[in-house]
Amino acid sequence: MGRFALWSFAARRAGLAGLTVGLVIVSNFILIHSAPGDPIAFLIGEYASPEYYEQVRRQYKLDRPIIAQLIPYLGNVLRGDLGFSYSYQKPVVAVIRDRFPPTLLLTGTAIALSSLFGILLGVVAATRPGSGLDAVTTAATIVGYSLPVFWLAQLLLLTFSVRLHWFPVQGMSSLRMDMGLFERLTDLARHLVLPVVSLTAFYLALVARLMRTKMIETLRSDYILTARAKGLRSATVLLRHALPNAILPVVTVIGYNFSLVFAGSVLTETVFAWPGMGLLIYDAVYARDYPLLLGSFVFIALSVVFFNFVTDIMYGVIDPRVRYG
Repeated sequence: MGRFALWSFAARRAGLAGLTVGLVIVSNFILIHSAPGDPIAFLIGEYASPEYYEQVRRQYKLDRPIIAQLIPYLGNVLRGDLGFSYSYQKPVVAVIRDRFPPTLLLTGTAIALSSLFGILLGVVAATRPGSGLDAVTTAATIVGYSLPVFWLAQLLLLTFSVRLHWFPVQGMSSLRMDMGLFERLTDLARHLVLPVVSLTAFYLALVARLMRTKMIETLRSDYILTARAKGLRSATVLLRHALPNAILPVVTVIGYNFSLVFAGSVLTETVFAWPGMGLLIYDAVYARDYPLLLGSFVFIALSVVFFNFVTDIMYGVIDPRVRYG
């Protein structure tokens, strides 16, 4: 991959990414402001006087037409200002900054585990097609792929937290204040287990099924048969010849999974009261907090665009034959 070609590709993708994020902002702004419900009624209650109601509406500039609100908002977003949260009474950027690290920990762990074990299971199953191990792996991935994330999260919560008391019911940490560093890390890991398992099951099944299919297809290719005919060891054929070619579509799915994990984290974080972006979006919807909801969507859109860009770059790293003209 030439340096000029890479920079040219990056510039084109940056332009498309900016257009995509812009369309996301405009469409979400119109849809959210057109939806039923009024944030002022949530803030001051339903029994305030009409005069005070209109005063608060003017204070938050909600008395203007949608277009008159949209144009200044777009200008503020370009300057990095996502607005002021009604419910938290602080800038949206500050609220997201506080909530993003827990979501990054949760989703990053789920993506890492699902990618690692999904690729491993797919490769192992592909090397023994039709065997008992392949049948068990296929059945397990079908079950994992079929389970709704929110249902699995509730099932895990009821079984391992409520009945067996093996893991905490909710939250990210215990209320104890006298814990050392090791105890805090252990406590965090215990709180993390069930949310990660509920998110990992679906994506692990998706990666494993795709990896198995592409690996079987690659192992039947002519160049793999030629490599084996030359006397190369099975591990060399598998890891140096088959895996780099079979893994490209899987890299695409892993990159795409980041956007799906953000969507799934809303349900998972709500079930386990995990203090991240998912629970923040749920609270923003409930409170009709337009700036916070829009800011969260903008942040998620930027994250998805970034991860898709990284995925495209990884193509050239994994397979040197990929060129960006």
